[in-house]
Amino acid sequence: MHRSGNLLIVLGLLLCLYTSCKSKKILTDASKAKSVSQGSLTERYAALLNVNEKDLVNEKLYSFIDSWMGVPHRLGGMDKKGIDCSGFAYLLEKDVYGRSLTRTAKSMAEEVKRKYEQELKEGDLVFFDFEGQKYSHVGVYLHNNKFVHASTSKGVIISDLKDPWYYKYFSRAGSIKP
Repeated sequence: MHRSGNLLIVLGLLLCLYTSCKSKKILTDASKAKSVSQGSLTERYAALLNVNEKDLVNEKLYSFIDSWMGVPHRLGGMDKKGIDCSGFAYLLEKDVYGRSLTRTAKSMAEEVKRKYEQELKEGDLVFFDFEGQKYSHVGVYLHNNKFVHASTSKGVIISDLKDPWYYKYFSRAGSIKP
């Protein structure tokens, strides 16, 4: 009887875990965007970015992001086994916008027409100075201070530019020069 009681508890816990994974709740951790199972692509990302769905007109962009979400970081990586920040920005700009960039964050920073934060538009690049190195990290701006990038610790995620940790390293932003 003791053994069957434990089995019932384990089965109950597994059922609870299974049903909680199918929750419609929008997760606040952007790296979990793919796990939100309900709604269209634009509905999910509109909720994640806290914007109206009609503001997300570039479905190709969000489809690209969705397909890369959670891919681990790998220095020099350029595929789904692992990618670095500049590789991700390079592929996104090429595949979504048809724009050709150089391959490093530092050289990408030289290819942008600088903008103030409040002028940023979807697809603009944002740069950070980590470990005392100028323009050592790059991401792609989305909406509402959110940007997508390949984090060294969490892989491809969406983060908030105003997050104190990122904001203290934020150094430049802009659009690709024509």
